[in-house]
Amino acid sequence: MNKLHNVLLSFVFFAVTNAFALPFGSQSALVIDENSGEVLLEKNSENIVPIASLTKLMTAMVVLDAHQDMDATISIDEQDVDTIKHSTSRVPVGATLPRKDVLQLALMSSDNRAAAALARTYPGGKEAFSAAVQTKLQGLGMLHTTIEEPTGLSSHNTSTAADLVKMASAASQYPDITRITTDSRDLINIKGRKVEYHNTNGFVGKKGWDILLSKTGYTTEAGRCIIMKIKAAGKNVIMVLLNASANSMRSRDAMNIRRFVSDERVALYKPHHAKPVI
Repeated sequence: MNKLHNVLLSFVFFAVTNAFALPFGSQSALVIDENSGEVLLEKNSENIVPIASLTKLMTAMVVLDAHQDMDATISIDEQDVDTIKHSTSRVPVGATLPRKDVLQLALMSSDNRAAAALARTYPGGKEAFSAAVQTKLQGLGMLHTTIEEPTGLSSHNTSTAADLVKMASAASQYPDITRITTDSRDLINIKGRKVEYHNTNGFVGKKGWDILLSKTGYTTEAGRCIIMKIKAAGKNVIMVLLNASANSMRSRDAMNIRRFVSDERVALYKPHHAKPVI
């Protein structure tokens, strides 16, 4: 009888969580309680899709695993300029920065030149960096993930929400990554001038949010994406949202997840007019 009761409870929980997943604007989503491994919400979590700048969490882990001198300087080179999407950057070619500041720019403000420079200056160069990425993917069991370059600009960088939960959990074990991705802003010395850079996630530093890890992403192919690890209702919760069509939709999904985890379900379907995630 107890066994049957547990099965019925599991079925009810699955039905309830998937019912709550229906309002998601993101095309793929997965929310788990990291401590228990329990799936709280899910939508198309096995779909393989482009992941844009979520890639940079993997880039950061591989760079930190190499134990390079983070105070050593890196010069931003012409090779680091985006030739895929021709995106702009506030980090000029010729700027020389400590590696730790380059990592800060790649993660917090999602700068593509910074991420490219980290891969270019990896011990052994880009080929060794790519090999290290493949080893890391295998080690984390990310069997449905392909990462061809360090920025996420390529639409060939693809994964699933299920695989990205594994990446987020691993990245949250790196103090440098958690610190950087939860900084709301920073002043970086660029060619002798202090330049202020901001976190691409507008929820970081916002009242009511206890964010332990964060990374946003966007390309035309990937849509609006976000990874966050948050603390809510005593739980460490990892959320992965992929391919939302607008900032406001991605923001609404994230807020609804936080409400759901905090058991504020009465508010789940109400419209919101919060500051969107960038």
